[in-house]
Amino acid sequence: MRLIRTLTALLFIAGLAFAQTTVNYYSFTTDQGHVDELEGLIADFEAQNPGIEIAYTTAPFDNYFTKLQTDFAAGNPPDVFELNYENFVTFASRGTLAPLDEQLAADPEVSDDTFYPAALDAFAYDGVQYGLPITFSTVVLFYNQDLFDAAGIAYPTDDWTWDDVMTAAEAISDPADRVWGIYQPVQFWEFYKVAQAAGGGLQVGPEIVIDSPANRAALDYLVGKIEAGVMPTDAQMSGMANEDLFQAGQLGMLVSGIWMFDRFSQADFAWDIVVEPGGERRATHFFANAAVVAAQTDVADAAYAWTRFLAASPEVAAARIASNWELPALSLSNTEALSPYLERGVPANREAVFASLAYAVTPPVVDRQPELQDVVNQELEAARLGTKTVAEALASAQRRVESLLAD
Repeated sequence: MRLIRTLTALLFIAGLAFAQTTVNYYSFTTDQGHVDELEGLIADFEAQNPGIEIAYTTAPFDNYFTKLQTDFAAGNPPDVFELNYENFVTFASRGTLAPLDEQLAADPEVSDDTFYPAALDAFAYDGVQYGLPITFSTVVLFYNQDLFDAAGIAYPTDDWTWDDVMTAAEAISDPADRVWGIYQPVQFWEFYKVAQAAGGGLQVGPEIVIDSPANRAALDYLVGKIEAGVMPTDAQMSGMANEDLFQAGQLGMLVSGIWMFDRFSQADFAWDIVVEPGGERRATHFFANAAVVAAQTDVADAAYAWTRFLAASPEVAAARIASNWELPALSLSNTEALSPYLERGVPANREAVFASLAYAVTPPVVDRQPELQDVVNQELEAARLGTKTVAEALASAQRRVESLLAD
């Protein structure tokens, strides 16, 4: 009898050991440089949540969605996975994501002041919260202080407009010496924002607005830099990327993302940033990534716990800031979590990263997002290269997008 009781106890203990809940997590924001940080965070989470185990898989962004779609097609999606804002609508509109509203409402660790509002709102669809924001980034105006000093002009300030940008770019430019005033890409991700700053904007439903007077003014501003000789042509760049030109001291200004801070910290000249200047109004990029839960998961509670940990835990916020692993999308009132970022040093004006959020705009998103972007980019490229006028390019984009979304 004692042997039976002993065996029963051992089987019970073994059963507890095998009762571990496994959450399968798929990530594109964890590249090779941050695997160690992720594994450390998983260890923290598992220590705080006995009985839950995180099994992770990572993939580079270029391959990520192909595998994700394959997993969904096979009926075996990950329990928790990451989506950027641009792809979120596609998944939410197809019913593939689990709603999180009830769990959020019952969660004592989450309040209305936990997340940056725009980041949280970006991952709601038809009034339902389907994702929790885990990271964000913005685009700012970088400027080479040495080139500004050499040209005898004052540094950019928060009240600069496009006219100030062009004036400074003209003063700095010296193409014969391979120095240009500015580089700003001419593509969808810039155009949607610049169109907003010009007083217009892209609309893709229910009314489609691509070609409008304000949007033509926006594209005129983008391609006008090339026409004025203050932004290098493809031939002048000689195969160099715009970031390479800035780091080499050949650009006075660059419109780019805060993910370039580490790289530019190696530059041998002084530089800083400001909130991107505007036209009729200011508009800045807002890129965000979220953790979402698959609708067909069978470990919903554990999946939510991991999702909330990724989005709101102090451990994750500290790890992201310490390792420059993007920025946590927390409320600006969370000074304890965010102050280490502001104190990191170069660039000195890191407050501009958060000040930019006051002017953040998001791009139009549809189910056929890649096709939409391809159409717009093809027409913008024609305007950039001068094979079409601004008016011709936007008129063509309008017709093609109308045809695309009518299918």
